[in-house]
Amino acid sequence: MNNKDEKITMLPQGKLRVPNFPEIPHIIGDGCGPDIWEASFPVIDAAVESVYGAERKIVWRELLAGQKAYDTLGTWLPEETITTIRECLVGIKGPLTTPVGGGIRSLNVALRQGLDLYCCVRPVRYFDGIVSPVKHPEKVDMVIFRENTEDIYAGIEFSAESKEAQSFYTWLQEEYPDRAAKIRFPYTSGFGIKPVSREGTERLVRAAILYAQRTNRPSVTLVHKGNIMKFTEGAFRDWGYELAKREFNAQPTGNGSWLRLPCGLIIKDCICDAFLQEVLLHPTDHSVIATLNLNGDYCSDALAAQVGGIGISPGANINYATGHAVFEATHGTAPALAGKDVVNPSSFLLSAAMMLRYIGWEQAADALEKALAKTIGLGQVTADLAGQLPAATTLGTRAFGRAIISHLSARDDS
Repeated sequence: MNNKDEKITMLPQGKLRVPNFPEIPHIIGDGCGPDIWEASFPVIDAAVESVYGAERKIVWRELLAGQKAYDTLGTWLPEETITTIRECLVGIKGPLTTPVGGGIRSLNVALRQGLDLYCCVRPVRYFDGIVSPVKHPEKVDMVIFRENTEDIYAGIEFSAESKEAQSFYTWLQEEYPDRAAKIRFPYTSGFGIKPVSREGTERLVRAAILYAQRTNRPSVTLVHKGNIMKFTEGAFRDWGYELAKREFNAQPTGNGSWLRLPCGLIIKDCICDAFLQEVLLHPTDHSVIATLNLNGDYCSDALAAQVGGIGISPGANINYATGHAVFEATHGTAPALAGKDVVNPSSFLLSAAMMLRYIGWEQAADALEKALAKTIGLGQVTADLAGQLPAATTLGTRAFGRAIISHLSARDDS
């Protein structure tokens, strides 16, 4: 047995070395965050114990961010928080508020940028018993790889009628008059610039392809708006295909621009607006999605709605090169529900299952997901889901967590 309270490290081969008692930082979060954490950490610990007994256990370390950090230390995101996650490699967080006024535009974005967590990974799947607005939500089983550091997350904006906007327009007139002429109302227009790089595209698409290979997924779809934004989103598409050919020996299939890897994995692309129609009409045609930041935001929430909403959708922010990863609840802080023991902790719990899988504790992840699915299938749910389910039993946040624990069993394959 390893000594307790050890840090996860990255081996030279690009794999994580995970001790039996890894120190994992957590940020409780704002608003409903404390309710979620109080209900969730016993479930995570119980899932690990149900599989590994006393041989493995997470050593939790609380870090400050958001309102609690500001009230305590006078800063929204202490440097110690980023430094500790950088040292420990893996962390998990609840929802964080966005500060009003100056300072950090978004705490979530600041964490992702500060740790270069270039992949936002969002699995979307259906749990039996959830009421969905579509006829066959069980057909939805996709994993979105959303680029996390470029596009609008690194966007540059000039507000309308500002000195900066006028300077930008003047420069455009002087250097590129044909493009400046396309602006219909230049003196009352705001301007935005979004960077999309070859390197940023390649590392995202590479991660998506490797994930699809590792998990035996049939396809990777490059989602873009390249028919209009040819030198950003169109380049994303082209660079993605080029990477698949160069690094994975992908060959043409004879079906348009589609490629096939030697293992049979298909690489294809889809215009973003068409993709949002595709996931409703032909969800089984898409498995792993690689896309830019803004498209990924739209697609993640749209797909979540098909399987019951963002409250049961997990998420992770990962740098596969360095091993750094922060798992998170994907919903907001819901301040109106704070302290009322009613919020649904499923997004956080499923993100924790992603974390367990990421560190190689797959059996514990399976146990947690199976117990959560069984709890929902029995109609033992929080208020947000109870109103949609016939004969449901409404549970508080903590009681929902206890119900999941009661259904945990490493040997229960039902």
